[in-house]
Amino acid sequence: MSLRFLSHGTHLRREFEIYEVAGPELASLAEATGEVASLGIEEGGERVLLDKVEGENAVYDKAPTGEFTRMHWTSLGKTILAHLPEERVHGIVDDHGLPGATERTITDRDELFAELESIRESGYAIEDEERRENIRAVAVPVFTDGAVAGSISVSGPVSRFSDARIGAELVAALEDRANVIEDRLRH
Repeated sequence: MSLRFLSHGTHLRREFEIYEVAGPELASLAEATGEVASLGIEEGGERVLLDKVEGENAVYDKAPTGEFTRMHWTSLGKTILAHLPEERVHGIVDDHGLPGATERTITDRDELFAELESIRESGYAIEDEERRENIRAVAVPVFTDGAVAGSISVSGPVSRFSDARIGAELVAALEDRANVIEDRLRH
């Protein structure tokens, strides 16, 4: 291994139009909320953390840019899963399983599919200490050409991510930024 891989990865990341377009919106989201704003995409059935920006009050959760994780562990991944074709989701679960990261992680296929239906209905996903204890996150999808291209989220400590704050502030901020990203991807 060599640090040259870092250079190659940085170059490759810039090839994703969603990365270039989403950067300013993540920065705006992090500044407005004070939390960590992130961009995730799917590759090989896993969630890839393509970018993240830390706000003034952000709690560092040790998730490095470029990290691959199980889709069902994160709000970013669950949001993407919810908008993939059902047969693709079954394939991802068949290939990767549903291992737990914490005691709160969904590890049952039926429970996961019920959660994905709920995400489609509400328009957003919540990660409730499913990947890391004491961390909550909320994510919304980003679409291009009628398909999910990725998702954006904000994350932080459970103490600051009440259901009330998520519903009254964070979902609207995420949806606003996702709309801007989608508009820029179209033009």
